[in-house]
Amino acid sequence: MMMNWLRGNKYAAILLTLLRIYVGWEWLTAGWHKIAGAKPFNAAGFMKGAIAGPVADNATHETLYPTFIAFLKHVALPNVKLLNVIVPWGELLVGAGLLLGALTTTAVLFGLLMNFMYMFAGTVSTNPWLILLGFFIVAAGANAGKFGVDHYILPYLHERFKKHDRAPKLHARGRLHT
Repeated sequence: MMMNWLRGNKYAAILLTLLRIYVGWEWLTAGWHKIAGAKPFNAAGFMKGAIAGPVADNATHETLYPTFIAFLKHVALPNVKLLNVIVPWGELLVGAGLLLGALTTTAVLFGLLMNFMYMFAGTVSTNPWLILLGFFIVAAGANAGKFGVDHYILPYLHERFKKHDRAPKLHARGRLHT
């Protein structure tokens, strides 16, 4: 019932638009501050801090996300120059997508990916709040971008990719549709 309301109701689309704009603004400003800040953005210190002091269990002091720490150590940190470009521009583009309602679901999924990465590294900040709001946007699907650019581009994309779908269709009784 709730999913039907989120995915198809006009009033839900209005609330989701407000939610999408709020989350988009948070991402856009975070990215912009990293791009246009007084100092150039550098994620190396953040990553080194996450590696040196990983999120640990309070009782056992055991690292909770050892695979993520290994990823930071062996993949992210050696490629920090690339990430110094990808992170701020990714945040800015996620924010722009959400503000405009353009490829909303894709934008929020990339935002959620970054939120979880920051959480695994030990940064709480606004991440739990943005994750919660992001799940509502994902659950709403196309209705979250109904009052945005998605209203115009999703039908086009649906038609565009529908033409290339050459997989045989099955009737309800299991016979091929020709």
